[in-house]
Amino acid sequence: MSALATVTRRTVRDPLAIARYLIARALLHALAIGFGVLLMVPFAWAAISSLKPVEEIRLLPPTFWPSRFAWSNYPDVWNSTMFAGWVQNTVVITVIAALGTVVSAACAGYAFARFRFPGRTVLFALTLSTMMLPQEVTLIPQYLLYYLLGWLNTYLPLTVPFWLGGGAFFIFLFRQFFMTVPQDLDEAAKIDGASYFQILGQIMLPLSLPVLATAGIISFINHWNSFIFPLIILNDPEKFTVSIGLRYFAVSPSSDAKPTDHLLLAGSIMMTIPIILLFFFGQRYFVRGVVMSGIKG
Repeated sequence: MSALATVTRRTVRDPLAIARYLIARALLHALAIGFGVLLMVPFAWAAISSLKPVEEIRLLPPTFWPSRFAWSNYPDVWNSTMFAGWVQNTVVITVIAALGTVVSAACAGYAFARFRFPGRTVLFALTLSTMMLPQEVTLIPQYLLYYLLGWLNTYLPLTVPFWLGGGAFFIFLFRQFFMTVPQDLDEAAKIDGASYFQILGQIMLPLSLPVLATAGIISFINHWNSFIFPLIILNDPEKFTVSIGLRYFAVSPSSDAKPTDHLLLAGSIMMTIPIILLFFFGQRYFVRGVVMSGIKG
């Protein structure tokens, strides 16, 4: 036993082993930083190009740094066409849909975690199986359904369905967390006369703040960046979201036939900033929610 401890102590204190460990960690960090810089190059290029004069956007050979900073690109994109209205539409749709996703997924996850009813396992497996269907598979059936309901060119298809379950992933997220909460809390609340909605609202949800933040952040990002589904639902330019509006800059010429590439880049950066800020300030809760829900990879 003493011999094993001596060997272990020598191995730990061996200068060569320490050097190998430090070199390995340095290489790992250098690799991570290198990949991070590589992934940031397109965003940095878009950010710098959004401040270029319009005549420098498509120069060949391209130049990374502008000859002068055209800060007026941002006020121009905000005042041009209907960009301010598109932002307002996107905020309204995203907030309503994200709130519905969190509330309905929490209720469904609580039901799967706490209620005992016939076919619960089969129903939960069926719910998870919907995650294997790509969005493109259900796109046409959804379009036909909303056509029959008379919901086309309205915001109802972009908000109402998310109040009816929230999606399989978020149901799984809440269910996994609620499974870790001791049922003694539920029993004690029932003895005090609390209903299931009171238990969910006053006990379970306050304990699941990281999961709520995780579901809210992911849902907000998904709805904010959604493009294909709003594209086939909305027809009037006044009702467009920001993602469709940016496409409007690319495919629709301006009234004076001038290039709008600088406005497209500036609008793209303006659309990205809220997502970056949201993830930056909610990162702590996001990581905690993923870890506490048992889905860390």
